[in-house]
Amino acid sequence: MTRNAEVARRLEEFADLLEADGVEYKPNVYRRAAENVREHTEPVEELAAEGESAVEEIDGVGDAISSKVVEYIETGEIGELAELREKLPVDIEALTRVEGVGPKTVGALYEALGITTLDELAEAAEAGEIREVKGFGAKTEENIRENIAFARHATERERLGDARPLADDVLDHLREQEAVAQAEVAGSIRRWRDTIGDVDVLVAAESGERVVDAFVEWPAAADVIEAGEHKASVRVDGIRVDLRVVVPGEFGAALQYFTGSKDHNVELRNIAIDRGLKMNEYGVFDVSGVDDPDADQRVGERVAGETEASMYAALELPLVAPEIREGTGEVDAAREGTLPDLLEADDVRGDLHTHTDWSDGRATLAETVAAAAERGYDYYAVTDHATGPGMVGGIGLSAAELREQAEAVDEAREEFGDDLTLLHGVETNVDADGGLSTDDGLLADLDLVVASPHAALGQDRETATDRLVRAVEHPSVDILGHPTGRLINEREGLDLDVGRIAEAAAAAGTALEINADPARLDLRGELARVAVDAGATIAVGTDAHAPGALDAIRYGVHTARRGWCERADVLNARDVDELRAFLH
Repeated sequence: MTRNAEVARRLEEFADLLEADGVEYKPNVYRRAAENVREHTEPVEELAAEGESAVEEIDGVGDAISSKVVEYIETGEIGELAELREKLPVDIEALTRVEGVGPKTVGALYEALGITTLDELAEAAEAGEIREVKGFGAKTEENIRENIAFARHATERERLGDARPLADDVLDHLREQEAVAQAEVAGSIRRWRDTIGDVDVLVAAESGERVVDAFVEWPAAADVIEAGEHKASVRVDGIRVDLRVVVPGEFGAALQYFTGSKDHNVELRNIAIDRGLKMNEYGVFDVSGVDDPDADQRVGERVAGETEASMYAALELPLVAPEIREGTGEVDAAREGTLPDLLEADDVRGDLHTHTDWSDGRATLAETVAAAAERGYDYYAVTDHATGPGMVGGIGLSAAELREQAEAVDEAREEFGDDLTLLHGVETNVDADGGLSTDDGLLADLDLVVASPHAALGQDRETATDRLVRAVEHPSVDILGHPTGRLINEREGLDLDVGRIAEAAAAAGTALEINADPARLDLRGELARVAVDAGATIAVGTDAHAPGALDAIRYGVHTARRGWCERADVLNARDVDELRAFLH
């Protein structure tokens, strides 16, 4: 695993603390550098080893930032960041997770009230102290108080997109060890939940001690929490990673058990009991002739346990995909033979929501299209932002600029020929009433229209639902982008009646998006299932703002699988002729 994300987080913290301290302009420079470091294709630690000039090859990274990057890679610290932390001893990450509380607010509340933590913020809000601070008021204080509970929950869970690369890296490290027979993640990260608590890793090996030794020597492990004969825990950039080692003959049983969920496992255990069997983390055992089945975890004759599939087969069930093991009907479907044939990564034939440097993307049109062609996609849509509600800082194309971009897309089509069908679209903005920020005549001329809510994200359920129903019924809208507008661990987004929106979308021939950006994963799996059950089509789009972000499609695919989506449910799993037939 590269250290790009780790370095990016330090630069983002630097930016937030600078802004909290009242510094102008410079914070945005650091944030843009952080974005580019995170998505840079080369490991930042390798560039740092070559010197500051190599780090400066990353777009937006100048000499001041490159020196800090090299300093951090070499020492694990940034001197100026440490000084800022001392000057402003605030939990900036936790405090800014409260919706409506930005770095400037944190700085003002620290200066006025000495607030440094969520607990102190909550106490001040309850005591009515915030409204007395200049520039604040009763309404601001009420909003802060109402949003603290969400922020508390957010601090307890890590985003899947932050934890999964870490999990992939530890698996790669462990699978290289001679003592390791098998290695896999378990728990909520294997079920691809949008947030996780810890990273759980399961290994099959005869020697637990050798595996534990290799685990604590993992280069990414900054802090060893504990290490025993068969278990160990380390911390990597704030994320806890737990290892458990089992003998190979019990790996399948342990993998099934520790993947969960609890509700799923309880249903399986009840089936086992009805059959005179005992199912646990060590295997499935025939206890029909045993006087006391609870006397020992391994009591009776073992009938399954080496593989996960054998655990289900012992109950006369097919293997249930990890993503849908949530106790929401999947066991009954397995018994009835009606499990969905879930979407696979190879089913995706194109990306229908992407951005270039025409709006707020960080790569040219040619670079993004080339990246799509390299992935082997059949088609690819360029959908840069239009001007409108929620677009700040000059982001968004006017009608004239969109028409000018159409000419550039035509030139790109000539370059790539028949290998890739290039579609010219737009991400237009859904206003508070459900209207669109782009002229109807222009929308009708585009190949594809994504309509997304970017503003008025605090509306009540009925108003927000009516708003998006109107949007999906617009005759030019093909996809409703990131419908709730949520940002995981940052804002909840709109509370919607997804069933009603999905029914309207199905009738209008409009797809609902699963936005694969790991910061969004919107619609989340549970809501995607509601949408599919209502007859709606799903589109899985990356919302990529740089070529490297196209890799995020895997998060969208697994989210779709959590929503029980099959290939036929997903718009961009169809061939180009089927796609064109769907588009307005």
